[in-house]
Amino acid sequence: MIDKVRLIKLTRKLIKINSENPPGNESALANFVQGYLKKLGLRVRIYEFQKNRSNLLAYLERPGKRHQLLITPHLDTVCAGKNWRFDPFAATIVGNKIYGLGATDCKANLAVALEAINSLVEDKKYLNYDLILAATADEECGSDLGLIPLLDKKILKPDAALVLDADDFEIIIAQKGLLHLKIKIEGKRAHGAYPYLGVNAIDIALDVIQEAKSHKFPYSRNKYLKAPTINIGTIRGGDKVNIVADWCEFEVDFRFLPGTKAEEILGVLKKILNKRAKKYKLEASSIQQTYTISEKHPLVSCLKKAMRDFAVKPRITGSEGATVITFFQQQHIPAVASGFGTAGCAHSSNEYARISNLYKGAQVLERFLVNYKF
Repeated sequence: MIDKVRLIKLTRKLIKINSENPPGNESALANFVQGYLKKLGLRVRIYEFQKNRSNLLAYLERPGKRHQLLITPHLDTVCAGKNWRFDPFAATIVGNKIYGLGATDCKANLAVALEAINSLVEDKKYLNYDLILAATADEECGSDLGLIPLLDKKILKPDAALVLDADDFEIIIAQKGLLHLKIKIEGKRAHGAYPYLGVNAIDIALDVIQEAKSHKFPYSRNKYLKAPTINIGTIRGGDKVNIVADWCEFEVDFRFLPGTKAEEILGVLKKILNKRAKKYKLEASSIQQTYTISEKHPLVSCLKKAMRDFAVKPRITGSEGATVITFFQQQHIPAVASGFGTAGCAHSSNEYARISNLYKGAQVLERFLVNYKF
C-alpha cells in the first residue's frame, strides 16, 4: 500500500541532496537511491560515462526471460539561481506544497517511482514482466552522459518505456522536433566611414534571419501541438562601432511538427544562405526528430485507466519542448511521458510539488505497473 507519510519524507530527502547541472554531479543522489532500493532486494547497478555523472539502474525481476518495462525519471536539476523565498535545499512544507530545487523537475517523479516500487515489494504484487528503473544523469543538458549512451550501448533494451518527467498527470503522446543551429557569416572588414569598401556580415545575417522567419515552411497541423516556431536565441558580431563588421554569428532554435524532417529545414536554410552570403559556416548543434505514438497503444490506455481508477482526469497532450522520448524512437522502443509535478514550476524560483499529486501519483503508477500487459 502506498504510504503517504513515507512518500513525503522520501521526497524531502531527495530534494536535500544537491544534484545541480551544471556543474553536474549526480553521484550522491544515485548512491542514496541505490541504498534505498538494495534494502528492498532489487538488483542495482550504477553506470558512469564521466566521473560522478551517475546513472542508476534497478531491476525488479523474476527468473526466466520476459518482457521488460522501463520507468525513467532523471536525477539532475537545473542550477538553483537566486530569488528563493525558501532555502532551495531545505524541502520546506507549506500546506499542500513541498518547496525546493527539483521538487517538480524531477524529484517528485523519482520519489513516486521509488514509493510505488516499495509498495509492490511490500505487498508482494506480481508483475507479468521485468520492471527496470533508470534514474539518469544529465537530462537538463542533453542526456549525453545519461539516457543516450545507456540506449546506444544497449545497456537498456526495454520493450516499452514510461518517461516520468511531466506535470499534473498529463500523458505526452506527441512531441515537436528540435533543431539548434549556429551560423557564422563572413564579410569584409573596412573603415566605418567607407562601408561601401567592405561587406557587412551583420547586415547579411539580418537579411538571412528575416527571410528565414518569413519563409512559409509547409507543415501538417497536429491537434496536440501548436504551430512550428523559429527563435533567434543569440546574435553577436563585429569588433568596433567604426569598423565594418567582417563576422556575425547567431543561433537559431527551430521547433517543427510531425510530418516535417529536420533535413528539410536545413535544406531551405542552406538555399537562403547561398543566396545571401558568399562565405558562411553552418553547424547543427542538436537535432531531435518529432515523435508520435497512437492513443490506442497499451502504454496510453493503461495509464488512462489507472488515472481514472483514482478519480484523475487524464490529459492527453503533446510537448512543445524536447523530452527524452525521442531517444527511444531511435531504438524503435515505444514510449510515452507522464508525471506528477506541478505545471509552471519547473526551472523556477520557489519550485514546489503538490503533496496531493505525489500521493495520488504513486497510487496511479502502482496501479499502472500492476495492470500493464505486453
